[in-house]
Amino acid sequence: MSTRDRSGPVATVFRPALERLAAHQPPAVPAEQERPCRLAANESPYAALPEVRQAITAASELAHRYPDTGCGEVIEEISGRLGVPPGDIVVGAGSIGVLHALVAITCEPGTDVVFAWPSFEAYPTLVLLSGATPVAVPLRDGVHDLAAMAAAVTARTRLVVVCNPNNPTGTVVGRHDFDRFLGGVPEHCLVVVDEAYRDYSAEADTPDGLLLYRDWPNVVVLRTFSKAHGLAGLRIGFLVGHAAVCSAVRKAQVPYAVSRLAQAAAVASLRSSSEVSRRVHRVVAERTRVRQTLLERGWPVPPAHGNFVWLPVGGAAGGFATACLEAGVCVRCFPGEGVRVSIGTPPDNDRFLEVARQYQAESAIPPHPRAVTQTDRQMRSPFP
Repeated sequence: MSTRDRSGPVATVFRPALERLAAHQPPAVPAEQERPCRLAANESPYAALPEVRQAITAASELAHRYPDTGCGEVIEEISGRLGVPPGDIVVGAGSIGVLHALVAITCEPGTDVVFAWPSFEAYPTLVLLSGATPVAVPLRDGVHDLAAMAAAVTARTRLVVVCNPNNPTGTVVGRHDFDRFLGGVPEHCLVVVDEAYRDYSAEADTPDGLLLYRDWPNVVVLRTFSKAHGLAGLRIGFLVGHAAVCSAVRKAQVPYAVSRLAQAAAVASLRSSSEVSRRVHRVVAERTRVRQTLLERGWPVPPAHGNFVWLPVGGAAGGFATACLEAGVCVRCFPGEGVRVSIGTPPDNDRFLEVARQYQAESAIPPHPRAVTQTDRQMRSPFP
């Protein structure tokens, strides 16, 4: 038996990058609440479609066998519906799964990745774990500052990530601006268009990443089944890019990362696209109602193009998020920036609106944001 002292610190040498990261923290769930409102994670408020549940049940009969690591049936279905060659599609464990592999094939110490901030919180984590340097470019009025992002691209830059619509602000970059931006990005740099929320955008000028990918050889598009399709718990998404990029991404993927159940659910959901679209329309209608109610009460809410609304309340974000949590409503707080509120069922949305009304009535400050300076934004960046 070993006599090694196990009471002291672990002797393993961890990578220095870990000191700049925190483990992912799921949204807080209020204690002693019979039915908390889960409006923090941008999940669909609707359970999986009956056809999807049937497909999951059938697939579970083969749970003792490894799934198709190439996700062939899912790719075939996506290919047929989007008009994209199968070789230009890679399926992964959520869109973050394929993004992780994409970072792995392009980034290493001495390289950079440019993205807007605030945006999807996984971006800086994936970049730091690759050994590359994250370059966060502050949003301008809640929107991607494409000119500043283009100026941040250097010979070191391997990826530029544009979340469109952006999470958490819900804003979009228009097609004309996007094309002009792409024209200024060097060919060696891949531009990743993260379209996790595109299904919810009613803005006619919102560019279709698939059209961008067809026009620009360095464009890669990410999409997911976690939002509009309501499969967040099964973890499946995909990448569309040119064949050389996809071939390299497949080499970096973890084998069998997408379960048989997730693959079956995705295929069934794609084949039920009409009902998925109806659900999206219901979410958009509720989003419009929630935003309009907040605007009428004086809250600052920018145009929303995801399945959430963004309240840029600056220094009041923490207090308001705490008030929501105490009332049994889970929202996502970005300290010093704002609060993101996912769109749920009508009763859940009404419950949130009532909390917002009470907070506004009882608070000594109006729900308008304080000025956020450039220095403030840098201080609230996701890394030192």
